[in-house]
Amino acid sequence: EVHLVESGGGLVQPGGSLRLSCTVSGLIFDDYAMAWFRQAPGKEREGVSCITWNSLRSYYQDSVKGRFTVSRSNSENTVYLQMDSLKPEDTAVYYCAAAAPGHSKSECPFAPDTFRSDLYAYWGQGAQVTVSS
Repeated sequence: EVHLVESGGGLVQPGGSLRLSCTVSGLIFDDYAMAWFRQAPGKEREGVSCITWNSLRSYYQDSVKGRFTVSRSNSENTVYLQMDSLKPEDTAVYYCAAAAPGHSKSECPFAPDTFRSDLYAYWGQGAQVTVSS
């Protein structure tokens, strides 16, 4: 059984930083591209970032470019999201996700489908991030 467990969420002031972690079990982690999504209250879930199996390529939603950094440790089966210069509009539940099984599961889906939810098969339970003074 596949499990994705996020950690590292919390309350932070505007301009502050947080690092989310997502530890994966039940699949061969370094076979899969990994992504981060988020869902704010009353809004649809949106993609934040995606990283390929070998960390050679990463992709970001425009609103987080230059502030968020995705990384992974294949030896630790963990993907990270470093979030800097946080803004109140970053407040959301953040989810990690693994690409759907298939011949292209190691790569992030090509634009404009990079953050299409149905292209990711496994999801974590979510971690709350609140940016407020």
